[in-house]
Amino acid sequence: LLTVGALLVVDTPNSLIERGRLEEGKAVLKKIRGTDNIEPEFLELVEASRVAKEVKHPFRNLLKRRNRPQIVISIALQIFQQFTGINAIMFYAPVLFSTVGFGNDAALYSAVITGAVNVLSTVVSIYSVDKLGRRLLLLEAGVQMFLSQVVIAIILGIKVKDDSNDLSKGFAVLVVVLVCTFVSSFAWSWGPLGWLIPSETFPLETRSAGQSVTVCVNLLFTFVIAQAFLSMLCHFKFGIFLFFSGWVFI
Repeated sequence: LLTVGALLVVDTPNSLIERGRLEEGKAVLKKIRGTDNIEPEFLELVEASRVAKEVKHPFRNLLKRRNRPQIVISIALQIFQQFTGINAIMFYAPVLFSTVGFGNDAALYSAVITGAVNVLSTVVSIYSVDKLGRRLLLLEAGVQMFLSQVVIAIILGIKVKDDSNDLSKGFAVLVVVLVCTFVSSFAWSWGPLGWLIPSETFPLETRSAGQSVTVCVNLLFTFVIAQAFLSMLCHFKFGIFLFFSGWVFI
């Protein structure tokens, strides 16, 4: 799907202008704006491209005082995004659901459900992010994720003991609903906005370098969480949800 989709994607106006293909850049800008009245924006992009080309060392430029707020914001977003616990839950949903008493098949079905919720909730973000704003979505979702994880921890702490991993059917379904509630709130906030906000924050002359640092930090902490999760689950048990909810609170 990614490969087929890539065949349909056009280069951005910024990219075309930076490579000297001004007329193509103007044509793409008209297409994505849906109007022929794009001359002021086009001239701004041309000027920004000229300034960007004067920057010889974009990574070194990132460390300059005026660029530090953007790099701090983008790195912090990626770290906190991973420490919400989303990848731990998405990677290990079958393990998690098996642990609380689902059979293997049921655990896989539950993982599919959380994946579907993730996709559908991302669509919510696409249609609401420009109307509601970035900050409101991040704050609302933070509250929703925090409460979901705390309630899951309480249920598992009371109902699941070391000598028994069986929840009653009602509590098991409630845990799935709460996990879906957590996943949905992440998918319309910290998930997509973790990528959107840095792309809007960096100026053109450091955007490519800044985004590469953003992706690097994200994948590094994805790796850390993936490696640590099973050990954390064994040692923390239900407390793993309190661990991640603490990071959400921060």
